[in-house]
Amino acid sequence: MTIVANKPEPIIYELSAPGRTGAALPACDVPQAKLPAHLMRADLELPEVSEVDVVRHYTRLSQKNYCVDLGIYPLGSCTMKYNPKLNEEAVKLPGFTAVHPYQSEDDTQGALQLLHELQTMLGEICGLPGVTLQPAAGAQGELAGILIIRAYHEARKDHKRVKVIIPDSAHGTNPATSAMTGFQVVQVKSDARGNIDLDELRKLADDTTVGLMITNPNTLGLFEENICEAAQIIHAAGGLVYGDGANLNAIVGLARPGDLGIDVLHSNLHKTFSVPHGGGGPGAGAVMVRADLAPFLPGPIVAKKGKRYALTMPRKSIGRVKSFYGNFLALVRAYVYIRSFGKEHLHEIAENAVLNANYLLARLKNVYSAPFANRVCKHEFVLTGTPFAEQFGVHTLDIAKRIQDYGFYPPTIYFPLIVPECIMIEPTETQSKESLDEFADALLKIAEEAKTNPQLVKDAPHTAPITRLDDVQAARNPVLRYRG
Repeated sequence: MTIVANKPEPIIYELSAPGRTGAALPACDVPQAKLPAHLMRADLELPEVSEVDVVRHYTRLSQKNYCVDLGIYPLGSCTMKYNPKLNEEAVKLPGFTAVHPYQSEDDTQGALQLLHELQTMLGEICGLPGVTLQPAAGAQGELAGILIIRAYHEARKDHKRVKVIIPDSAHGTNPATSAMTGFQVVQVKSDARGNIDLDELRKLADDTTVGLMITNPNTLGLFEENICEAAQIIHAAGGLVYGDGANLNAIVGLARPGDLGIDVLHSNLHKTFSVPHGGGGPGAGAVMVRADLAPFLPGPIVAKKGKRYALTMPRKSIGRVKSFYGNFLALVRAYVYIRSFGKEHLHEIAENAVLNANYLLARLKNVYSAPFANRVCKHEFVLTGTPFAEQFGVHTLDIAKRIQDYGFYPPTIYFPLIVPECIMIEPTETQSKESLDEFADALLKIAEEAKTNPQLVKDAPHTAPITRLDDVQAARNPVLRYRG
């Protein structure tokens, strides 16, 4: 392929010229206040640019952005999938867009009905009837979930429980959440098949165990084959099982976490249920619990009283974790997405996500080493670039940088930590076979380049406005303002 380097575009300050203006401000129509002198400055050098310069500047920036509407976004464990535009039409409805959190319940019955129905649907999908929609994202949902578990033990005056058991393949938020809530973090290893090691779990589980935090499917992209037995071990020790629902996209409509022994679960609605992820946010991290834990949920939650919907605070609530009722428009999007599929077709999300991941794995595993190639993966899978690093000096980071030259966003790299030179890929269900083949072809070409011209890969990316940064220098001495 022909590589053409992009020259850096001038930024808005560099387009400035004295006397240019892009807007005319109206005359002041309110009394002018005298501002504190010590807050005033005469030398504020704002850019002087025309309207067309501003429009061209921000249009150029937007065209440099990679997004799910342009192509595959294969970030493992992030579920970056296409978001149906029907959702965006729904949130534009005046009754949703213009609703204010301080309006009375009588004026917002439609919005409250939507929240109540979403609570009910999520409870049914996950097999856990107690639901709160308050948390703003997955990590905050995790925090709420562990606080619920802590409150449960404290209510039973079981104060000796101090440790949370977490698999070595866990998301980094799991140990962080446990530590933030004052608990000790104890790691349990994975076995040769990528499951949680049950023998080690039995040794760790005792009357000091708060619970187990587990992701299923796990971050190796594998279904925990012994999830029910692991839950039984924890329950026998008096602990609870927390389910990290980040990977719910792989089992939604097929398996209910509550039926597998999970007591508390958060769901990243901005992953499984198509709320725009990342820059399109904000997110939503609904928490579902078994019935006897519902009194501890953060509130308010929506209850139905006769024909009327009302906000209520659970009797033993851990309190609020966010202002008002959560990220409301994110919840509207999730509601529309679930209703669009309906109970009859929700399982197709997981089935197609698993199909796409296994198709990509089949195309790549004979060239890129796959540690668990003997198992069917779920929504994602892990490869390792170790052979390329050992033989040609081409590391996983180099491969990720090089794939940008082929027009793709890189997959997740170096996570989970238990796989050296890890490459974790999640294509999601929204990619076509043609899109998957383009991505696979690019990775296979890079594998060949690593053998025949390793320096080309190690110097990548070649087409980006900025190539490689010094990560250490950037972290220690960040440039936080414009320097002409």
